[in-house]
Amino acid sequence: MLSKKLLGSKSAAAPTPEPVIAVAYFTSPYISVYPWSSGSGFGTKYADPATLPPNSCFGVAFSPDGSDIAVGHNNSPYISVYPWSSGSGFGTKYSNPATLPTGLGYGVAFSPDGADLALGHTNSPYITVYPWSSGFGTKYSNPATLPPDFGRGTAFNHNGTQLAVSHGSFPYVSVYPWSSGFGTKYSNPASLFTGNGFAVAFSPNSDALVLVGFSSPYVAAWKFTTSGFSTKYSNPSTLPTGTSTGVAFSPDGADLAIGHSASPYITVYPWSYSSGFGTKYSNPATLPTGDAKVVAFSPDGADLAVSHSNSPYVSVYPWSSGSGFGTKYSNPATLPTGNGRAVAFLPA
Repeated sequence: MLSKKLLGSKSAAAPTPEPVIAVAYFTSPYISVYPWSSGSGFGTKYADPATLPPNSCFGVAFSPDGSDIAVGHNNSPYISVYPWSSGSGFGTKYSNPATLPTGLGYGVAFSPDGADLALGHTNSPYITVYPWSSGFGTKYSNPATLPPDFGRGTAFNHNGTQLAVSHGSFPYVSVYPWSSGFGTKYSNPASLFTGNGFAVAFSPNSDALVLVGFSSPYVAAWKFTTSGFSTKYSNPSTLPTGTSTGVAFSPDGADLAIGHSASPYITVYPWSYSSGFGTKYSNPATLPTGDAKVVAFSPDGADLAVSHSNSPYVSVYPWSSGSGFGTKYSNPATLPTGNGRAVAFLPA
């Protein structure tokens, strides 16, 4: 019998769900989800979940098949997961895991096959991973070498064989082989990042790893192999302008977006495996209104979203690789109610 990792989690006959976009933020109801139409933008906000997250949300992710939505948040149980239907919205919240994360939940990520769910959080062991199948399984054992402090960003590579977590102390990012549990941590990169790591992303084919954080140059990128870190790419010629807390590759890997704390708040570069960062794209005509937190491309790469600290708390732009930003979409009719901390599109 083939494993779920080989088969994938979505049946070939499964219907394609309606596109949606989710925004996580600091004030009740803490999470908002909207239908999304490329070219038209936001639809009417879905009803809030019957059981709200208990406090400020810092991370949001859909399962690969679009059937579940997870949020990382302040206050116990630190992670909440709901069934999701693009026809009816939130289902009844799943029961909490038997072993809770130990602190504030931050970056949340499903494995590509949907079989595992990872959360970076405050307090040791700083990263917690559960088997996932319409509910939490028994927590996996902690890695033998823990991240050294607060796990902020989490990311699986494209086939779920590696798991990265960014954190605030040396070496700022830790990467582990993954196969239904943690393998031995990869050696640190020879050329380290210069300060607190915040968010981390693998390129779509996993041949590069990018880390963003709190100290100039605010971004570092390395070639990455099955053996771990390889050559560090040169820094971009035009750096992000401040603390960087969001990073995402376009689905085809041709572009790399970074959200950061100073104007223009979002910076996007062409990307290539051979040479790394290209010349920064021009800024959007209408900038986000404040400190950007998380960036996300739509599954088809036609749109680019950024969550940020000031109203309207989320901004979305048409995106065309090679051309850059289009005219910002109109704001949703019902705005998020506070500081936008994370944004995610439903996978295709």
